[in-house]
Amino acid sequence: MNLFRMDTSIMPSMSASSELADIVEAEWKAAHPDGSVTRRHLGTHPIPADAWPLATLSRFLPEDQLTPGHRDALALADELAAELRAADAVLLAVPLYNYGVSQHFKAWVDMIVHTTGNSGPALKGVPTVLVTVRGGGYGPGTPREGWDHSTPFLTRVLADMWQADLTLVERELTLAGIKPEMEQFRELADDLHTRAREAAQQAGRALAIR
Repeated sequence: MNLFRMDTSIMPSMSASSELADIVEAEWKAAHPDGSVTRRHLGTHPIPADAWPLATLSRFLPEDQLTPGHRDALALADELAAELRAADAVLLAVPLYNYGVSQHFKAWVDMIVHTTGNSGPALKGVPTVLVTVRGGGYGPGTPREGWDHSTPFLTRVLADMWQADLTLVERELTLAGIKPEMEQFRELADDLHTRAREAAQQAGRALAIR
């Protein structure tokens, strides 16, 4: 059994999304002690900004006009797609940044689409856990309700376009206790943190048996 895990936080040492992903992974590994984990960290090792344009443009060029940059981009796209194809289960940790999807994750999506676009859904039926966290509050009735433009995109790509068997684990108010202006939400944030950890544990157990 093989678990593919991706992290995208730009602050690995204090990542709220990675903390929850660790819980999911621990549950999966407990059920599959002989299983392997393939890791990719886009926060510390992002995909080059020109990789997707180079890979895409290479489709329209004859073989003798491909530059080393084109060939490197194509090789990277194939490598990324191969990691998904080899996965029996997938774990993605993708925090909200500036109200939208992480540019690192978007670059990865574009590369996967380039490689698998004509070969069917990239994760059809594959059990997948998406961990996403938000520094503030975006729920119904909050001042920033509707400002989270990341989670709808993530679920659209993973569940609808790639047809993954998707489970979502979420946590909000991760900056309460860090930003002084959010101190009033500390107690609520602690409660949401506890609930998120419990949800991650349940998701990990379900991921292991699906």
